[in-house]
Amino acid sequence: MEKKGTRDAFGEVLCELGRENDKIFVIDADISASTKTTKFYELFPDRAFDIGIAEQNAAGIAAGLATTGKIPFISTYAVFGSMRMLEQIRTSICYPNLNAKIAVSHGGLTPGNDGPTHQAIEDFGIMRSIPNMTVIMPGDYYAVKKLVRKAAEMYGPVYLRFTRDSIPVIYTPEDEFEIGKGKRIKEGNDISIIAIGDMVYAALQAAEKLNEMGISAEVIDMHTLKPLDADIVKEAIDKTGKIITVEDHNIINGLGSAISEVVAETGKGIVRRVGINDTFAESGEYTLLLEKYGLDSNNIVIKAKEILRL
Repeated sequence: MEKKGTRDAFGEVLCELGRENDKIFVIDADISASTKTTKFYELFPDRAFDIGIAEQNAAGIAAGLATTGKIPFISTYAVFGSMRMLEQIRTSICYPNLNAKIAVSHGGLTPGNDGPTHQAIEDFGIMRSIPNMTVIMPGDYYAVKKLVRKAAEMYGPVYLRFTRDSIPVIYTPEDEFEIGKGKRIKEGNDISIIAIGDMVYAALQAAEKLNEMGISAEVIDMHTLKPLDADIVKEAIDKTGKIITVEDHNIINGLGSAISEVVAETGKGIVRRVGINDTFAESGEYTLLLEKYGLDSNNIVIKAKEILRL
């Protein structure tokens, strides 16, 4: 399986957008090499600002640019983009509903060896609780290209989350995406697996393993966490009645919580959540951390077998 970096895709599409639209600006917090915005700096030096290790200021500058009709992209790590500048995002960007985008790399456990100080496992929950905020995590390189474009085209605050490590390519350049609409990428009738971001490939792997056991599993890429596609969740409830959510995030207040809210309001269906079980992870290689904390296809299969026995 070919692997490509989602942060690399972000850097590339940002340059494409910069060529097409002189309103695109970038604000970086001293880590442009890691967030892949350095090429934008080279191409458009008058529209790129490195403000140093001052993320709160980045949010304020982005808000100011947005009031003048610009489309600023704040580029930093997920832990800093969701927590260090949270108050400024809430009050200066989301409250006035300004057209600023927070594009973060190193989401979830992908920082790996950098440890819990850099592993963003709470950011979905934080960002989806803020009014006016749209929350997106594309499932691969090509999904990033399309969804970043969609985010630039729409008006309003958007939180875009990418990985540090390269992840398997699932889609083709021809695949299309719509913000707020889940993408069913595998049909199935026995159980529904709904995943986001780097966990979409694990969900597909699990579906194949289940298929070998005679279990038909559908897979849905819920790339937009907010606004959540409640319709596709209700379709899954009506079709299989059994849902497994998969996310590289704390199981509290992330994708699993969002899906469970929809299921609870329908009054039918069963949900099991695969994610980080409300704990800080240790430092280690990304793929080994996924296995240790149950974010792999084998654990999805275990959950599926459990739910099917109910």
